[in-house]
Amino acid sequence: MSWQPDAAARPAPVVSPPVSAPTFDLQSHSTHSDGELPAPEVIARAAAAGVELLALSDHDTVDGVEEALAAGREHAVAIVPATEISAVDGPYEDMHVLGYGVDHTDQVLAERLLDARGDRERRAEAMAQRLQELGFEIDPAPVDARRAAGKPVGRPHLAAGVLAHPANAERLAAEGHEDVSSFIPAYLIQGTPGYVARSHPTVAEAIGWIHDAGGIAIWAHPFWDVSDPDEVLALVDRFKEAGLEGVEVFYVTHTEDQVRLLAGRCAELGLLATGSSDYHGPEHRLFSRFRAHETHGIEPNLGPIPDLAR
Repeated sequence: MSWQPDAAARPAPVVSPPVSAPTFDLQSHSTHSDGELPAPEVIARAAAAGVELLALSDHDTVDGVEEALAAGREHAVAIVPATEISAVDGPYEDMHVLGYGVDHTDQVLAERLLDARGDRERRAEAMAQRLQELGFEIDPAPVDARRAAGKPVGRPHLAAGVLAHPANAERLAAEGHEDVSSFIPAYLIQGTPGYVARSHPTVAEAIGWIHDAGGIAIWAHPFWDVSDPDEVLALVDRFKEAGLEGVEVFYVTHTEDQVRLLAGRCAELGLLATGSSDYHGPEHRLFSRFRAHETHGIEPNLGPIPDLAR
């Protein structure tokens, strides 16, 4: 079944009433972006964890979707074609919009995502220079391996290069950085000395890209990027006006209070309420286990998303 957003109906999206959801995990990552495992293995591990409905949502790419669909058929997991688009919004330089049910063969979407990855590459080079100015050596192997495979270079790969270089060992130990998940928040996020901001797209543009490719736009992990509850609610309201269809309410790092706040606002506005464990691989410090997101007894509202799976 194909679902197309009705541009004439925006900003009020058409949302199905909440129904009992399958066992879902609607954000995961493979080696096509910053995940640890190839796409087929991600799907195999999801199946082993009891996931029935899965989205492989690699950053700014749909390159793994065909592999995921084939693996989903093999392991009896329904796969939602998806991507996670990195975006900016005013002072927020690292927001994320999930696109579910996009046409992963759409050439316009492919060109837009390629442009977004080009900006990512520019930023990676600039951040590498900043890290070196801060006194870190960077082992080129992780970065070179990504480039040789034709894959985008991002912050996890820069962090891996820093961690792998023996010249940094004493300093990393003194600062308490044992893995990528520790190093990135210290040096490679907004407000830290090694970070370089992306230039585009805006959140509104990302929503438009998703709609143009026939998909549904969901704001990913709001409280991962914005800490103030009132600001989060204000952004939900504003993004809805830009055509947002839902919010990733149930997320592995969201507290029960945050989940209830988001779920309440989604119900008020008629928005979908989705969730994920944001699986990145078995060795990831935070995102290593499928079905790690809690619903706290609140019924998700996936709307038409299960019908977009293949």
